[in-house]
Amino acid sequence: MYLGRVIGNCVATRKVPGLEGKKLLLVQPLDPRGEPQGTAEVAVDTVQAGLGDHVYLVGSREAAVALDPWFVPVDAAIVGIVDSVDASYEGGGPDPFVRGSGE
Repeated sequence: MYLGRVIGNCVATRKVPGLEGKKLLLVQPLDPRGEPQGTAEVAVDTVQAGLGDHVYLVGSREAAVALDPWFVPVDAAIVGIVDSVDASYEGGGPDPFVRGSGE
């Protein structure tokens, strides 16, 4: 699960079975400080998010099972709209707020 901000819409007139009627949004992944992290990606919206919303997403296999029907071919799904994030980090080692640094 990771954070992101909706930065745009993606319109597709032809979709695989299971994605008909699903909204596709362009999302910029963020670290918990709200800083952009990595490249923007297309995600399927399951919670009626909108432009500028901070959201949390699931990726890979979890994204495929977040939809109804499940196991459609997607890489990311928006599963929640974030109201606030309260985080701090004072330890050594890899920065836990950088995706993939502590894994």
